[in-house]
Amino acid sequence: VQLVESGGGTVQAGGSLRLSCVGSGYTISTYCMGWFRQAPGKEREGVATVTTIGGGTDYANSVKGRFTISRDNAKNTVYLRMDSLKPEDTAMYYCAAGSRSSLLPQRYTYWGQGTQVTVS
Repeated sequence: VQLVESGGGTVQAGGSLRLSCVGSGYTISTYCMGWFRQAPGKEREGVATVTTIGGGTDYANSVKGRFTISRDNAKNTVYLRMDSLKPEDTAMYYCAAGSRSSLLPQRYTYWGQGTQVTVS
C-alpha cells in the first residue's frame, strides 16, 4: 500500500491549491481517506475526511467552507481543494487511509510522505 501526495506549493493569501493523493497497491474505495497537516512545532491535525460508502465528509472547524475533500475511485485518487488560503494553513499536508472515518490521526493505518503548502 502506497500513497503519494502532490500539488503543494507556495501561494499568496487568498489563493487556491488542489492537492492530490494517488493510491497504489490497493483500492482506495475500500478505505476511509483523510487529509492531515502538521506545522513546525505543532501536532499533526485532521483537516478533512471522506468515507467509503456514500462519500460522507467531515472537516476541521478551521477549514470549513474553504476546503473540499473528494475522491475519484476510478482514478484511485483523493483530492483536497483549498480556497481562501491563509498563512496559518502553512504546513506539511499528508493523506492517509484507514478503516474508520475520523479526524484523529491515530485512526489511520497508511500514510503518504506529505506535500508542503506555504501561504505567504
